[in-house]
Amino acid sequence: MQAPAAPVSDSALAPAPPKQSWRHGFARALLYGNVDRAAKAKARVGLAILVFAAGYAVIAGRLVMFAAVPNSHLVARVSSADAVATARPDILDRNGEILATDVRVPSLFAEPHKIIDVDDAVELLTAVLPDLDATEVRKRLSSKRRFVWLKREITPKQRAEIYRLGLPGIGFLSENNRVYPNGASVSHLIGHVNIDNQGIAGIEKWLDGRGLADLHLAGLATDRLQQPIELAVDLRVQHALRDELIKARDKFKAKAAAGLITDARTGEIVAMVSVPDYDPNNPREALDPTRINRLTTGVYEMGSTFKALTLAMALDSGKINLNSSFDASRPLQMGKHTIHDFHAQNRALTVPEIFTYSSNIGTARTALKLGVEHHKWFLRKVGQLDRLRTELPESAEPLVPKRWGELNTVTIAFGHGIAVAPLQAMMAIGAMMNGGNLIPPTFIKRTEQEAMALATRVIKPETSEKMRYLMRLNVEKGTATRADVKGYYVGGKTGTSEKVVHGRYSKTKVLTAFTAVMPADQPRFLLLIMLDEPQGIPETHGFATSGWNAVPVGGAVIGRVAPLLGLEPRYELAPSDKLILASIKESR
Repeated sequence: MQAPAAPVSDSALAPAPPKQSWRHGFARALLYGNVDRAAKAKARVGLAILVFAAGYAVIAGRLVMFAAVPNSHLVARVSSADAVATARPDILDRNGEILATDVRVPSLFAEPHKIIDVDDAVELLTAVLPDLDATEVRKRLSSKRRFVWLKREITPKQRAEIYRLGLPGIGFLSENNRVYPNGASVSHLIGHVNIDNQGIAGIEKWLDGRGLADLHLAGLATDRLQQPIELAVDLRVQHALRDELIKARDKFKAKAAAGLITDARTGEIVAMVSVPDYDPNNPREALDPTRINRLTTGVYEMGSTFKALTLAMALDSGKINLNSSFDASRPLQMGKHTIHDFHAQNRALTVPEIFTYSSNIGTARTALKLGVEHHKWFLRKVGQLDRLRTELPESAEPLVPKRWGELNTVTIAFGHGIAVAPLQAMMAIGAMMNGGNLIPPTFIKRTEQEAMALATRVIKPETSEKMRYLMRLNVEKGTATRADVKGYYVGGKTGTSEKVVHGRYSKTKVLTAFTAVMPADQPRFLLLIMLDEPQGIPETHGFATSGWNAVPVGGAVIGRVAPLLGLEPRYELAPSDKLILASIKESR
């Protein structure tokens, strides 16, 4: 008999769990290990809370920093970059007087994302700064930009008033503002800058062009790294010249006046004035077309002052000497054109007489004797047919005949038919006076050695001596006697040219000029005086030619500036024929 079977438990009847592969076991151990799953889940939740709390703490801290610190890191970077980018070196005259310098001024900016109430901010800001455009300010404060300018260059008082308003998102940056202590006195020479302190005219623009702008971009143009720029101009002489020109413009009711003083040995420009001028502290005035620099930007027919170049060319050729004579007994007929003399002598004239009587006929015949090609060659050699380049960016191209024939040579010989920048003409006349060396003019201080390294010989030294004799002779008894300032042995040449109006020469509008050398026997300085459309007055008996206006103005200028230039007066000097001409004969 079989024993009864043992009872079977439910667990024994349950199916066996499926056998796991070793890969699943390894992954499960890696993920969960042997720790209780509930405890591990709680730890993960705590870690996540900690990470999120730390992130929000960082964000909250940054928000507090932005709210508490007026200049955020972003604005600090803008401030630093802006300050570096606008630093400029001081500009000094030859004696160390400041002509241009930087001063620190506050500018108003905003960070629109920090503005709480745009309308309130606009109302408060325009109350302090009434010249602000409320619509424009609202537009800027409502923009999505991180940084906007509201007003550049505000006063310290305005800064203090805005600061007291306590507006969030409104701040100040210190910028470099260019200041010109002498105002209009040196405006055409110095030029000016824009709102970002970038040079846009004159020496200021030249500074940027020679590498200052690149230093700005590189962040290297700081105040500590920049040496002052020393110019050749003498501020004392500049003031005196400008004062005399303003008085002359008013006295002769001229449209404009201009003057130039250069060093004959170095080419340095000691003074340069063109009135009307403008205040570089208010550069908008420079937009007025009547305020251009007539000495470099304008080109003019220089009239009889060009006769100095024509006669120097003739004397230097060896074909003509001081004793040569030319027929001026009657007008010179060139096709349909007739050449007259203003001071007609109606006879043959020697070379000195041609110069002192300022004979158009005699000068024209002198040029014709040498020929058209020689004339063109000589004028190009002395720099009159190409644009003059100096430190000033503003320069004009000469107006030269496209087809140059005999009639052109005739008129150009006495300063008509070619228009050049006055500074350009003075460069050539300087070569006629200083021994024959054409020296490029400069606004920067230069030594004689540096000048001679750049110079080009254009005439013989003995030709230069003859020209100095003619210049002095003309002041002694020619058309420039009103410039004979005792003690300074002045030499000079006058020029009166009819202006071209609507394509024709005007009989009533003239440009008068006077070029001078002082002293004529030992040339140190050159002077140019120009009057644009001077009028005849009772004192001049109604005449408006150079001898009646530009020459006496030149004499007044010489009397004032010669002592400033270090020229000691010398009295009881012999006349030109015994002092200068005799020395020429002795040197042979």
